[in-house]
Amino acid sequence: MTTETRLTTLPPTTTVDEIVEAIQRDGGVVVEGFLVDDRLAELRSQVYPILESTGYGVDEFFAGTQTRRAGGLFGRVDMMSEIALHPLYYGAAKKILQQPVALWVGDDRVEIVPDIQIGVTQAIQIHSGQGAQRLHRDDGSFLWRHPDYGREGRVQIMVAVSDFTEENGGTLIIPGSHRWDDERGPKQEEAIPTVMRAGSALIWIGSTYHGGGKNTSDTARTGLTMAFDLACLRQEENQYLSVPRDKLVGLSEEVQRLLGWGSGINLMGYVERDGQMADPHFLLEDPALELPTVR
Repeated sequence: MTTETRLTTLPPTTTVDEIVEAIQRDGGVVVEGFLVDDRLAELRSQVYPILESTGYGVDEFFAGTQTRRAGGLFGRVDMMSEIALHPLYYGAAKKILQQPVALWVGDDRVEIVPDIQIGVTQAIQIHSGQGAQRLHRDDGSFLWRHPDYGREGRVQIMVAVSDFTEENGGTLIIPGSHRWDDERGPKQEEAIPTVMRAGSALIWIGSTYHGGGKNTSDTARTGLTMAFDLACLRQEENQYLSVPRDKLVGLSEEVQRLLGWGSGINLMGYVERDGQMADPHFLLEDPALELPTVR
């Protein structure tokens, strides 16, 4: 077991700077009361019916044979925008990920602040008898190297829809593991369980080793997770195919762009329009426009 026994827990009155400081020190932080009671109740009313109609996984690592996972949540859960734009989570993600990058363009030294995007969404319900997930880094999806890149590619959140305890599979975290190089592997005895009340949230970064915990209780543990990633990386969950257009056009422009319907100053994700490298958001602005087809 590590010398740490629990991640830092901050109150809902905390600041973005305090959250970022804790994450940079430990690799993750718990924010108590991330959702107030009535918003938690609303989230439960939206998430539980989806999970009840979702089957169990067929493998131990990616899904869990006693675990239910449901994705595509921006097309299924109305509260996703509220969670994504929560000032503490959104603010921390922007502060950690949007570090300026200096590039030469001809004779000019240009600083570009990278965009961020929503990379993955899942509702996860770990049932009694599920074993612990193997510890891993989520930025492994990007084949990220440590410490080569010297920056983060992902900031993730797990909102506790039910209480998280050691017995029911509260997310396992290895504090400080975000500072490890790629030669050091994680050991189960180094991980600590996330203990938090429903409505609280765990926020961590892609370089931190973590995994779903073992549920030895007689109740299910339910959480909702999503991630902000650098927009120059491919989204882990394909948001273009996961969110139906009728849902997409009802979201705010800010959320549409976070789902990938935009391009930054570095032109990632542009669409050709009248011979120009255009921001693709114009495809959502006119309901008469159809998505382009291959010519």
